[in-house]
Amino acid sequence: MYKLRLREDRGKTLTDWLKSAHTFSFAQYFDPFNMGFSDLRVINDDIVAPSSGFEQHAHANMEIVTIVLEGAIEHRDSLGNETILNAGAIQAMTTGTGILHSEYNPSVNERAHILQIWVLPDRKNLSPEYSQKYFPEEEMKNELRLVVSKYGKKGSLKIHQDVLLYRSILEADKTIIYELSDNRKFWLQVARGAVEVNSSILEAGDGISFVDESGYLEISGVDLESDFLLFCLRNLTI
Repeated sequence: MYKLRLREDRGKTLTDWLKSAHTFSFAQYFDPFNMGFSDLRVINDDIVAPSSGFEQHAHANMEIVTIVLEGAIEHRDSLGNETILNAGAIQAMTTGTGILHSEYNPSVNERAHILQIWVLPDRKNLSPEYSQKYFPEEEMKNELRLVVSKYGKKGSLKIHQDVLLYRSILEADKTIIYELSDNRKFWLQVARGAVEVNSSILEAGDGISFVDESGYLEISGVDLESDFLLFCLRNLTI
């Protein structure tokens, strides 16, 4: 069984500095039919205006992954980390017992475009952790590059949950074949461009889930260049 989650059906937050679209219920946006998917709780598609950002705020008991699609984000946290993440960088945080952090667009004239992803941890009250890595585009070009996993396999960032997160930059008319594992759930999210997935066309912001499916996903590029994420998750009822 598969289900489309179209970009125009997402929740929205719009302020003078932030344009955000929420795949699942988040903050003031509540949709009882879209509370998450397996351990995946948040996919926020955020566009942050120049010289603006999220002031220092707290998180606990969540695994948070931030992917910078465009521009840059300045990160500071209560662990003492201060860094600027440029396009192509991915950040992973275990918030555990609690962490304070801020995210700011340091550019005075360019917007920042990021995806913020929240995943439930496999246990509560872990010690907070921080990591980041730049993944060169050539490693993702027409390939599924593992970027986040429970054990940091194949040079991926580590989080505390049984999830595999892949990223790909797919060119037009190129195709990736992915074998669906038994007793797992899958979510594909298009970040930029457009792809065809088993005869369905998905554009930037669209998502599609696969539950109790076997066989293969056939993912083909539609735009000149498309950027998408593929999650392999536990087969939970959510």
